[in-house]
Amino acid sequence: MTSPTIAPATEPPPATAKRPASGSSTLRRNAARTGSRYLWLFILPAAVFYVFVVLIPSFQGVFFSFTDWNGLANDWTFVGLDNFVRLFEDPVSVKAIGNTFLYAILSTVFENIFGLLIALALHSRIKSRNVLRVLFFMPVVLLSVVIAYLWQYLFQVNNGAITQLLHAIGLSDANPNWLGDPNLVVFSISAIVIWQFTGYTMVIYLAGLQGVPQEQLEAASIDGAGPIARFWYVVRPLLAPAITVNIMLSLIRGFMIFDQIWVTTGGGPADTSHSLSTLVYRTAFQFGELGRGAAIALVLAVIVAVLGFFQYRGLLRSGGAR
Repeated sequence: MTSPTIAPATEPPPATAKRPASGSSTLRRNAARTGSRYLWLFILPAAVFYVFVVLIPSFQGVFFSFTDWNGLANDWTFVGLDNFVRLFEDPVSVKAIGNTFLYAILSTVFENIFGLLIALALHSRIKSRNVLRVLFFMPVVLLSVVIAYLWQYLFQVNNGAITQLLHAIGLSDANPNWLGDPNLVVFSISAIVIWQFTGYTMVIYLAGLQGVPQEQLEAASIDGAGPIARFWYVVRPLLAPAITVNIMLSLIRGFMIFDQIWVTTGGGPADTSHSLSTLVYRTAFQFGELGRGAAIALVLAVIVAVLGFFQYRGLLRSGGAR
């Protein structure tokens, strides 16, 4: 009996190693390098516009803040730090500095408190929440000048809507001069700013609430946490980036307030409602002291830049920016 013939095992052909396409990768790198070399051409028009519209006037303003230039004459004198010394010695300027910080603090605190409360309410499943969001955000898109004229009418003495409301609820003797009383005018103007921009903070908080996982809220509820505990221990840490952004924007907006003051009071009564922004306009363009006005503007810019820097550092620490 013959045994079956077993064919010898053949070794598989060696796998051919794929050589890296060095030529094609080199071409891609060269193309990318060549493309990036010309990318600056796309930003050149905007960069030129920015240099001539923003940077050059800013540096000129810094230079003229150390002079007595009136904005029209060709001659001027270098006065050093005299404009800055006058800023901190003039009672009106000192009052304006205090008002600026007061405007910024009041608007920042109450815009964020009211904006957060409204956002929490409208984030729930209440009816007409989308319509209410539009209504609360509507003042933001209106011109600040229009808002100021509207509230000037509401703040009228005797016939103003707010005074009539006080009479309707039983305060018949109440007749405050909202915009004419030095003790009330700063708070009245702050109320205008708060009413206008609360909807802005509301939108940012609503966006932050969209990122809060419902599973964590349900788990906290199962563990027995009430609404306040759920907000403080679950929602608040996750809203930290939104809170930081809102505080930064509210502070900057509060320091830059101008329209609401100028339209309603013009800095009065008796220069008690001026901010640094309105003081810059009055000094530079009404009194013709452009050098001194530039010094006031420089101080305001430094204040805003320092606060913005620290707020941005806080935003980085909270993980809201990368």
